[in-house]
Amino acid sequence: MSGHSKWATIHRQKKTTDAKRGLLFSKLSRAITIAARGNPNPDANFKLRLAIDKARAGNMPKDNIERALRQAQGKLVEEVTYEGFGPGGIAIIVEAVTDNKNRTAQEMKSLFDRGGGNLGGPGSVTFNFEQTGYLLVEKKGAVEEQMLALIDLGVIDVLESEDGIDVYIVPTVLSQVRAKVEEAGFIVKEMSLVMRPKTLVSINSPETAKKAMLFLESLESHEDVQEVYSNVDIPDEILN
Repeated sequence: MSGHSKWATIHRQKKTTDAKRGLLFSKLSRAITIAARGNPNPDANFKLRLAIDKARAGNMPKDNIERALRQAQGKLVEEVTYEGFGPGGIAIIVEAVTDNKNRTAQEMKSLFDRGGGNLGGPGSVTFNFEQTGYLLVEKKGAVEEQMLALIDLGVIDVLESEDGIDVYIVPTVLSQVRAKVEEAGFIVKEMSLVMRPKTLVSINSPETAKKAMLFLESLESHEDVQEVYSNVDIPDEILN
């Protein structure tokens, strides 16, 4: 598994914990609200459809989803992106939604400082990431055969992860490829747009690895944060 696959697995586990604390619904609501400002019709707004699909996958009640859509008409929130570095020199992208940019920026700076990292300027790490369509496909039977079959459907890359098969797709054809994947009999557990690292930074020190994971988790726990992407690569023996 690649470092991104490991972080994606931890990322999903973190969201399960968030849901237990009630934090996930708040984050999902903000994602819906910001996406709906462009166009409140999910059939004509791919980003909104993704946000609603994530909310449903997170067992968010229908009333909460409809409330978030209504809030889009008047709530002044905006998307902000932060870039920087963490322990071991790992590159990090943080995507957030906020109603107070100054407050969120100060809190992000504090989290980076306390976590042993530092914020960078726009473009300081994004050159090492590329936006990619992503599907999490359920594993069943012979995994290698499944992966080969998925490659034949026109995907960019496939990787086995703890939670399934990570499938990467050109963003502009994500919906079309998902339809092909499901027509081929695969079960899609998750669909999103992600920032995938082009190169990974390997951390072989248990102490540094622990600092990096605690730092990433602290960013994930912030209420304004929607997504955290990193190019961290931690060997299984250290991660475990």
